[in-house]
Amino acid sequence: VQLVESGGGLVQPGGSLRLSCDVSGFSFDDYAIAWFRQVPGKEREGIAVISSSDSTTEYADSVKGRFTISFNDAKTTAYLQLNSLKPEDTAIYYCDADYANLLRLDPTDYGLWGQGTQVTVSP
Repeated sequence: VQLVESGGGLVQPGGSLRLSCDVSGFSFDDYAIAWFRQVPGKEREGIAVISSSDSTTEYADSVKGRFTISFNDAKTTAYLQLNSLKPEDTAIYYCDADYANLLRLDPTDYGLWGQGTQVTVSP
């Protein structure tokens, strides 16, 4: 089981990025996929989660209305669309899978973790 994040980069405030989370070793059918972010020296923050069974979603208040989580039909890749980016969105972004398929955003409920992808929002 492996999760690989990609799509990060340097973007100006107000810009957009789309992050990808490629899952190998299993199809995340009946899993929930979540995105997290972490700034060095701070705790990891859960920001978005989606149930693969009914596509229901949950977002942290800090990203609600700006970020959108989704997945492809094959349920092998999850996405996080980041719009209206702000400097405070700068962080390493991670994805993870929850076999319980619950809409949980607490990082302690997860444990697979990819290597992360860096998002930097700066003029």
